[in-house]
Amino acid sequence: MKIVNAVVLLMLALGGLPLRAEVLWQDFSVSYLNGSNYRVDGPDKQVLTFEHAAGTSWGDSFLFLDHLRGDNGSRSNYAEWSPRLSFSKLSGTPLQYGVIKDVLFTSTVEMSSLQTNFLYGIATDLAIPGFNYLNLNFYRRNNDGVADNWQLTTTWAVPFTLGKQQFLYDGFLDWSSATTDQSASMNMTSQLKWALHPVFNLKSKLYVGVEYVYWRNKYGIADSPAFRTNESNVNLLIKAHF
Repeated sequence: MKIVNAVVLLMLALGGLPLRAEVLWQDFSVSYLNGSNYRVDGPDKQVLTFEHAAGTSWGDSFLFLDHLRGDNGSRSNYAEWSPRLSFSKLSGTPLQYGVIKDVLFTSTVEMSSLQTNFLYGIATDLAIPGFNYLNLNFYRRNNDGVADNWQLTTTWAVPFTLGKQQFLYDGFLDWSSATTDQSASMNMTSQLKWALHPVFNLKSKLYVGVEYVYWRNKYGIADSPAFRTNESNVNLLIKAHF
């Protein structure tokens, strides 16, 4: 019943959109990551990530698919789709106030072979000097198999230069509340990337760098001496945009 309610809510929100929504911009990328020190589902892992981001006349959308391959022979896929509806774009009235540049209805579908979770809530996009973007999303989570809870997600991107070299620091932080059957958890994943496309005069963006991942109580599983669920690992990465 929880899943049905979440689907109905999402369909009602999307149902008011024009049939021919305009795509204002879009980006597709592929990343390869290689890291170790995974505790819950590790220890060593390679990840192939496909991402698609788009801005539209109704809001924006972000979709990614991870294909994970463990050195122990494990194979798995995980995907998320996050469409957001801009109140400014849909109403035709700017909702800017101070550092707030827009307010949005935000939603996410988390998909794996084990479960499908639906998230919905309110988001704000912030205008902060030096940031390409800084977004705050506050969700109610409709979870498969465990109690529903709350989640706060922030995403960011900060470009900078060192000499003539261009870099990008971006990532996200998820915090989820505790319930009777899960602990509060936090996942901070960030990437520090060196832009190779200006160096080699490439038409498409190409980055190399590192991804740092910190989990506290991964997947809501409490960390204990018997089962460590706090993780801290570094992945080498290469990312190409098309």
